[in-house]
Amino acid sequence: MLVIIGSIIVLVSVLGGFVLSHGEMAALWQPYELLIIFGAAFGAFISANSMDIVKRAGADAMALFKGPKYRKQDYVDLLSLLYDIFVKMRKEGQLGMEAHIEDPANSSLFSAYPRLVAEHHLIDFITDCLRLIVGGSMDPHELEQLLDVELETHHHEALVPALAVQKMADALPGFGIVAAVLGIVITMKSIDGDAAVIGQHIAGALVGTFLGILLSYGFIGPLSAAMEARVNTDGKAFECVKVALLANLRGYNPMVAVEFARKSLQSGTRPTFQDLEAHLKAAR
Repeated sequence: MLVIIGSIIVLVSVLGGFVLSHGEMAALWQPYELLIIFGAAFGAFISANSMDIVKRAGADAMALFKGPKYRKQDYVDLLSLLYDIFVKMRKEGQLGMEAHIEDPANSSLFSAYPRLVAEHHLIDFITDCLRLIVGGSMDPHELEQLLDVELETHHHEALVPALAVQKMADALPGFGIVAAVLGIVITMKSIDGDAAVIGQHIAGALVGTFLGILLSYGFIGPLSAAMEARVNTDGKAFECVKVALLANLRGYNPMVAVEFARKSLQSGTRPTFQDLEAHLKAAR
């Protein structure tokens, strides 16, 4: 929603200022210039990226209108799931988790949180980490290094669509210059014509440069930044899991391990200690 609001503010500010300074809106209507600029930029975007990245970029852009993937209640569920896992490991030992790890969709432990089970990447991350703990007898420092590498790889992969869109934004001013040069070519072709016609052609050429810069810094660049910010926000769920697992492996009791994880969350989505405690008591 903020993407739409911001785009409207950009349009109103730029076009409103132009009209108030006695400019004519009709002079800015240059559909062929827009076709040259945006069409060429999109074509370059297709050429530079795989189809998978193109599809993911479209999906990530559409996801901005839905808000963050994980909300406060999702983090309450995630912390509760981690708490349940740690309690079960204390009661039944690490081997008691094997059946749940191998088939989380049919696990009574995981299926209690259907919203989280639908997030396959997150569940795979949790189960992969638990496999290492259950079967590997890993030292906390070794596991921390391994998880850092995995999180860095996951974060870099998730950022690829946003970075691709940013490169398209960087190219738009250049394609605006291309459109302007083509407009000058048309102007020079009719240089012996009426002065008013020549003026219209020059104005159209300048609009090409204007559109390239406006699209880059007013729309596509901010869209890329919003996509990157969403990736960073959604990545907190994985960081939360990492902190909880390491705290549990270091011997902290389940409630303290979960509290470590809760502290790693951003203030806007972090559930309070009272909210989490009440949820756990209700579940019990």
